[in-house]
Amino acid sequence: MRVISGIYKRRRFDVPHTFKARPTTDFAKENLFNVLNNYIDFEDGVTALDLFAGTGSISIELVSRGCDQVISIEKDPQHFSFINKVMKEVKTDKCFPLRADVFQYMERCHQQFDFIFADPPYALKNLAEIPDKIFENKLLKEDGLFVLEHGKDLSFENHPYFIEHRHYGSVNFSFFAYKEETTEQEPTDEQPTL
Repeated sequence: MRVISGIYKRRRFDVPHTFKARPTTDFAKENLFNVLNNYIDFEDGVTALDLFAGTGSISIELVSRGCDQVISIEKDPQHFSFINKVMKEVKTDKCFPLRADVFQYMERCHQQFDFIFADPPYALKNLAEIPDKIFENKLLKEDGLFVLEHGKDLSFENHPYFIEHRHYGSVNFSFFAYKEETTEQEPTDEQPTL
């Protein structure tokens, strides 16, 4: 696992072979952050939430790029321990790993975030519900961005908060945000007065 940019650039962390987690590939991660740089200035006091944090690959990247606070949610005890180990190694106080179920956390969380990333197992049966849960529970700030990583068999293009889709190899990212309400005038039957 490699950090691509920021203060920990080129740092590598050996992920145990026994891990079930499928970390986002370096190629996909690098391309994702190239796109994210057009949306977010990570050094501007950004708070981030990393759901299904796995190995902590995205969390450490966010900390490295200057996020003010990163909360990493991971249920698996081994993966959770590994994230803690990585954050201790780099001596950061910006990341807060929590061992929790993502869906329970989303229901109970009262904090709002500038950026949310979710990389659930592609076979997760309720994966398609995640964007709804994010917006129903108001986890995203009004000008925030949510990115969901998923397999190629899912499309979110009809979701009301969907803004764009990117794919790199077999990795797909759907982007969501609150959209500015466009107030269009309703057509009327009245004839204009001359």
